[in-house]
Amino acid sequence: QVQLVESGGGLVQAGGSLRLSCAASGRTYGDYILAWFRRAPGKEREFVVFIGRSGATSNYADSVKGRFTISRDNTKNTVYLQMNSLQPEDTAVYYCAARRGLGGVLATEYDYWGQGTQVTVSS
Repeated sequence: QVQLVESGGGLVQAGGSLRLSCAASGRTYGDYILAWFRRAPGKEREFVVFIGRSGATSNYADSVKGRFTISRDNTKNTVYLQMNSLQPEDTAVYYCAARRGLGGVLATEYDYWGQGTQVTVSS
């Protein structure tokens, strides 16, 4: 089992940057696919990106490709989401998620979730 705690959210102007972190507990952290999802007000939870166990592979949603970068440090049990060129439509609660097995883009495929961190982008 793994527990996830996100941090790094906040308020930023359009065009700005934020870096989210997700710290995980558990000795088998390296066994998990890690992902970021987000939920904007009034919308369903949306896939953002996942990263493979070693960090060598990743898959981004088209809406964030070229602007967001995911990385993980298995020595620190932490996954990061660097978000650049933020736009008001990126405003959402961002969630970290983990699962064993293969990477997936559906929220239902993930077993463990953090509590979320709010990102607000002003125009």
